[in-house]
Amino acid sequence: MNLLSISRELSDAVDSLEFGLPVTHVYNPLVHARESAEEFIRRYGSGPKEAIFVGMNPGPWGMAQTGVPFGEVAAVTDWMGIDVRVERPRQEHPKRPVLGAECPRSEVSGRRLWGWAAERFGTPERFFRRFFVLNYCPLSFMEEGGRNRTPDKLPVAEREPLMQACDAAFRASVEVLQPDLVIGVGAYARSQAARCLDGMDVRIGQVLHPSPASPAANRGWAPQAEKQLAELGVAL
Repeated sequence: MNLLSISRELSDAVDSLEFGLPVTHVYNPLVHARESAEEFIRRYGSGPKEAIFVGMNPGPWGMAQTGVPFGEVAAVTDWMGIDVRVERPRQEHPKRPVLGAECPRSEVSGRRLWGWAAERFGTPERFFRRFFVLNYCPLSFMEEGGRNRTPDKLPVAEREPLMQACDAAFRASVEVLQPDLVIGVGAYARSQAARCLDGMDVRIGQVLHPSPASPAANRGWAPQAEKQLAELGVAL
């Protein structure tokens, strides 16, 4: 088992699920952005890793555009050097077009996270030698008006089969990468990691989510995240 096969199995598993209103559109970047998602894994996903950062699910201007977790376009194309190639989703939301490298919008969370990595480590090779970044859930959910709907807001009947697929893939990824530490980017990702990895020999921690919806993150995300990493014993 390797990360590529895990990614493909997860993609197939979640692609067969159905979701009802208020969700009207579901994007699976592991399908429409498979080429760049898999290039990211091939380049940077060989283990073992010291720690894994885990996010919740794709943002409409990040991974939904590039296939890379927190995948702000400029960070993926310019810093990571990944040639972003995408297809159009089967059902595309008119307010959330998938344009790949041509997307004019920047995902703030991804710009903050990958901008910190670039400033602190310089090259992607230096960062990924120690770390990797995953999303717990690969799907992006949108309501009729274009509003993002997070997985935790789904009804139980829809959420449980989704979590079963995501749990299996996440545990398998941790087994492959063998980290000492899994770091939830935000409280939801931390709680999912703690629940999913219960019984495994891995520590669970958390850093502040870099979302612009977080007043704390808007007061300087990187210094706060570095302080939390230091408290977790991560030497930078």
